[in-house]
Amino acid sequence: MHVAAVQLPARNDPEGNSARAEARVREAAAQGAELVVLPELWPVGYFAFDAYDDAAEPVPGPTTDRLADLAAELSIHLHGGSVVEREGEDLYNTSVLFGPDGDLLGTYRKMHLFGYESEEARRLTPGDEPCAVETDLGTLGLTTCYDLRFPALYRSLVDSGVEGFLVTSAWPSERRDHWHLFARTRAVENQSLLVAANLAGAIREVDLAGESVVVDPWGVERANAGRGPGAAHATVDPEAVRDVRESFPALDDRRL
Repeated sequence: MHVAAVQLPARNDPEGNSARAEARVREAAAQGAELVVLPELWPVGYFAFDAYDDAAEPVPGPTTDRLADLAAELSIHLHGGSVVEREGEDLYNTSVLFGPDGDLLGTYRKMHLFGYESEEARRLTPGDEPCAVETDLGTLGLTTCYDLRFPALYRSLVDSGVEGFLVTSAWPSERRDHWHLFARTRAVENQSLLVAANLAGAIREVDLAGESVVVDPWGVERANAGRGPGAAHATVDPEAVRDVRESFPALDDRRL
């Protein structure tokens, strides 16, 4: 299975961001990607907090409709990153996964909202349900950025049958080492595949880390997108997760 974590520049430019995202998804599909993952809040640029209200839309809505059409046209599984979702008076950081026929397979409202030097926790409402989705590629769990610091969420997804984590993110350069540490740790401790797409560049004087990654169930980074716009591509075997769990059944030895 060919997977691609697409890395987009962090800009508060919804129209331009949409065009860039579509072009990168098409490019990834042309290179053979069957699963493509986009970054967190790429339509608005995560740190453009003052633009959240104007950018908010329902799910399904205009952005997710375009993503659904793109997935169907390219016959790929497309994790559309996340959008600012509006439901009534509440705003959510909501990620979406589409199947190769364009169907919306799953949505996930970010549970752990970032409060440190960020307005996300003040402006948005946290989600309250993990998201595990059965697909033709295996059972996938949707998580978002800061979630990586909370291992209980990932363990709960594994207990729901998840074999691969899809992470949409806007992780800053200041904590780039943590990005790699947590991505590898969440993969190896849960014996799962992890595909993490991050934003790159700078917005509102915050430098984003880039370095989107694909990590195998042994915790090895199979691909890294580097610092600029682009994508991390890797060919992975969906059976590898089951093989690792059978050959080294550490999950069976849990006591808590």
